[in-house]
Amino acid sequence: MPTPGTPARKARPTQPTSQFGATTIFDHVGGAAAASQAAAALSPFDACQVGVVLRAVLFVHAVVAVAISFVVADLGGWLLGFAYGAGVALPATLAWLVVACALKKPLARLSEPLQWLVAAGLGALCAAYGWWQVGLLELPLTQQVTQIAPMLAGAGLAAALFYALRLRSRSELPAVTQARLNELQSRIRPHFLFNTLNTAIALVRIDPARAESVLEDLSELFRVALIESGSSVTLAEEVDLAQRYLAIEQIRFGTRLQVIWELDATAGKARVPPLLLQPLVENAVRHGVEPSPEGGWVRVRTTLRRGQAIVSVTNSMPSAPGPSTAGHGIALRNVKERLRLMHDVTVHFAAGPERDTWRVQIAVPVE
Repeated sequence: MPTPGTPARKARPTQPTSQFGATTIFDHVGGAAAASQAAAALSPFDACQVGVVLRAVLFVHAVVAVAISFVVADLGGWLLGFAYGAGVALPATLAWLVVACALKKPLARLSEPLQWLVAAGLGALCAAYGWWQVGLLELPLTQQVTQIAPMLAGAGLAAALFYALRLRSRSELPAVTQARLNELQSRIRPHFLFNTLNTAIALVRIDPARAESVLEDLSELFRVALIESGSSVTLAEEVDLAQRYLAIEQIRFGTRLQVIWELDATAGKARVPPLLLQPLVENAVRHGVEPSPEGGWVRVRTTLRRGQAIVSVTNSMPSAPGPSTAGHGIALRNVKERLRLMHDVTVHFAAGPERDTWRVQIAVPVE
């Protein structure tokens, strides 16, 4: 029976072993694997994020507004012309983004010239669709301008959007790879490994079952840290990994470390970057509990609110902070950057002191 505050253990899948019987946890490690995986996840037609949609709509409407100002002199005429233009541009832009998002994987497999041709051709078709919708209203402007003009404009703007998306995918690739490499370098720290092994050695004679449990949790941490686990995992998986980490730390610190779990199962299906919570709870222990002679507490809370999974990691602060309590913020920057790469403008990240505690709060969409 697990004790209060200790997570129930899940059955572990059998790990692949080499001919010598050792677990092969290093087969997929390395920058090359991270780079290839990131390249597969990024597509020049990836228009599925809210931030991309907002920027695309604003860009197209800004071009329409500037173009109208060249042919209309007075403000009233400009407003009317912009309304006509927006009536064509908005449905056309949204249609192009929806199709690009839905077909991003097959389109990414095309050659580069074909990608440009598809992007421009799709822009022309979407512009024709927008012009047809406005034409149903039988406005005077639609009778004065031939359909070829909006189609050419749609092709040009679609080419510009595709070029921006290509630049975005190329710039994100090294950023994703570097974030992954930083993540691998900063995960299971040497001092934590040393302390955990010493703890297991001390428990071998007096409590073998507990020593085995410590080593199993440590093995799971290494497995997740060293094996590529995909571009995203569920929040529930991240919580399970954080529970394993804190279970080890609770054995080390004993009554000096109190862990409080307030978990909402409905928030567990949210997708997050791998190894998101572990560095946060590690920071909480290292900077909030370890420097304090009387110890401290760590609280992890998840909840679902208005279609977003809210995750907060809060820890007590030492009564007399010293030099050892100050960090460099590497883990926080790493987490924030990987969240931004994955969720763009739909993610919220905040970290800072709150009375006598330190709190990190994250909000990610639940798709």
